[in-house]
Amino acid sequence: MKRTWLLGGAAVIATAAATAMFWEPLAAEQTAPPAQRSYDVEIARDAFGVPHINGKTDADAAYGLAYAHSEDDFVTIEEVVAMTRGRYGALAGQDGAKVDYVYHLLGVRDTVERRYAEIPADVRAVLDAYAAGLNHYAAKHPEEVRLSKLFPVNGKDIVAGFVLRAPFFYGLDNYIGKLTEGEDPPKESAAAMTPIGRDPEMNGSNAWAVAPSRMADGKTWLISNSHQPLEGQVAWYEAVMHSGEGLDMAGALFPGSPFVLLGHNRHLGWTNTVNRPDLVDIFKLVLNEAGDKYRYDGKWLPLQAERVWLPVKFGWFTIPVPQTLYRSVHGPVIRNAKGSFAIRYAGIDNVKAVEQYYRNTKATNWEEWTRSMSIGGITGTNFIYADKTGRIAYVYNALFPDRKPGFDYTKILPGDTSAPVWKGPVSFERYPKIVAPASGFVQNANNTPYLAAGPGSELDPAKQSPYLGIELGMTNRGIQGTALMMADRSITPEELVAIKMDTRYAKSSWVKGWMDSLLAADVKDVPKLAEAQKLLAGWDWSSDGKGRADAIAERLIRHAARLNWRGEPLPDPRETLQQVVDEFNERYGRIDPALGDIQRLRRGKVDLPIMGGNDTLRATTMWDADQPDGKMRVRHGDSFIMLVRWDKAGKVVSESIQPYGAATSRPESPHYTDQMKLFVAGKYKPVHFEWADAQKNAKRRYRP
Repeated sequence: MKRTWLLGGAAVIATAAATAMFWEPLAAEQTAPPAQRSYDVEIARDAFGVPHINGKTDADAAYGLAYAHSEDDFVTIEEVVAMTRGRYGALAGQDGAKVDYVYHLLGVRDTVERRYAEIPADVRAVLDAYAAGLNHYAAKHPEEVRLSKLFPVNGKDIVAGFVLRAPFFYGLDNYIGKLTEGEDPPKESAAAMTPIGRDPEMNGSNAWAVAPSRMADGKTWLISNSHQPLEGQVAWYEAVMHSGEGLDMAGALFPGSPFVLLGHNRHLGWTNTVNRPDLVDIFKLVLNEAGDKYRYDGKWLPLQAERVWLPVKFGWFTIPVPQTLYRSVHGPVIRNAKGSFAIRYAGIDNVKAVEQYYRNTKATNWEEWTRSMSIGGITGTNFIYADKTGRIAYVYNALFPDRKPGFDYTKILPGDTSAPVWKGPVSFERYPKIVAPASGFVQNANNTPYLAAGPGSELDPAKQSPYLGIELGMTNRGIQGTALMMADRSITPEELVAIKMDTRYAKSSWVKGWMDSLLAADVKDVPKLAEAQKLLAGWDWSSDGKGRADAIAERLIRHAARLNWRGEPLPDPRETLQQVVDEFNERYGRIDPALGDIQRLRRGKVDLPIMGGNDTLRATTMWDADQPDGKMRVRHGDSFIMLVRWDKAGKVVSESIQPYGAATSRPESPHYTDQMKLFVAGKYKPVHFEWADAQKNAKRRYRP
């Protein structure tokens, strides 16, 4: 979203400036803290600072998780809490105010207030305990709290974080941004079967589940390889949780989550990859001349309007910027020069995600896990599943709108009739899924679900409803991952890990057409471009850093990756080649620098070369190109990685790695960068899953 829609004019800013410093904290509403109680929990930190939390109850464990995570990254947790209260703009300025705008537009707080009592009591107890842990940390460290009256928080604030952030994962913010700016919504410009979803550079993840029949060691394997920003509000945080009530889970979570979101317990595990079904419908309203009513099924209904004030930080001041929000029976409404558009989206008015994630962690078998998945709270993302019995599965999960036949839902829909307005999501039974495939494996790398398990085990497109809006897009990672699995009938653990770390581009992927166009460009009149073309012709189709052309090939791929993801025409080959050649000569004085010399994993005083590519299984998806020395700092791609396996007796063992370390925002901690060398080398550290093992390997034990 652009910034212009927030400013509201110089007059508004000037008028508000005189009282701005006092307005925001005075206007902020403070929530009531959870009921006071004591929590019985112990935290053990291992050699890498990863917290292992053991509570008498699930609520105790959630309390301990909140405190431990705050010790490592309170600054980000505070930002997430500010988002759940519509006050993020007071911390992050205009960019934060955009999030606050969406918070109010979607009616997040109204949804939580209306639906919170529907959340089961045991889940609410965990939510309140997590909130209490945050409150305890904030009270003990008041110097770290940047916004007055932000704490205490309660369980409703935690749920609000899930309600607000869930639609961002399938790209609702893209629709809101375009409509707010008066641009055509994505559905008019995207191919019907390639929904835009999130920004392509913010999507990602690879995942595999492999049955014992396919593994040389006879074990069941699960590889979680998420691609997320390496820092910030959706960067993974690793933890292990235990409780006397059976909450035993190792894996990763985002700031603001009271439990692990992906990983494993003793019995089963799962991981996620971003999918992009069509989960948003846009309706054009017919308004009366006054613009305060809209026609619906032959009647004129009032267009609901609400005035809100967004706190926007400008230097020392926090200035209130007014926005008027509209709603119809369809959902939130955005008015622009082209008309008034209502948005209906997956997860609207839904708070069930917290229960579903919690029940997933407590499941002990496939039946319990699928019962949890049937709750219908997690708006999107593929699930790759494995358990100790050897069962593996792929679930193309989303809260698919239960659309009615007769309308083209890839276009703007008529808003004056209830006929195309769906009431809720389809049932879990209708989700596309592959369970126990004959191939012995399932995989996903953000590609269409129709390539997931190899020939003979794939989903049949003809059996899937077109109204689910399933994408047909393909990634190099999906093609390469499936091909490598199909090529080996008996995969050793070393071979499986090597597949995950593969840095090659397949010549059957979209990259081949892009490279062909670059090599075919007429550049005879520019010797530097001809030299680059010759270098590119000798590229070895890998981003392993061993070839002279790896760096320039990778840069050229990045110029086309976003457009390919969106299904849009790729850029002009000659212009792109000229741009990259000029950039490399300016930055490095040559067009053939080693990939490892320019692609770096950097944090604090640690600066390491890292291999991999934009769309390779070893993923380095996004660069910071504004480094003082002109090099490229990786800031998105492979993030939390976990290797899980169950032996024939059902015993689970796992390893994991993070790009940086457990102390997410504590530069003074030895755990700020202590995993970086292992990460770039493709190595892993043990997960001390059982509490007895955690105690044995603890470097520090304490009670918050």
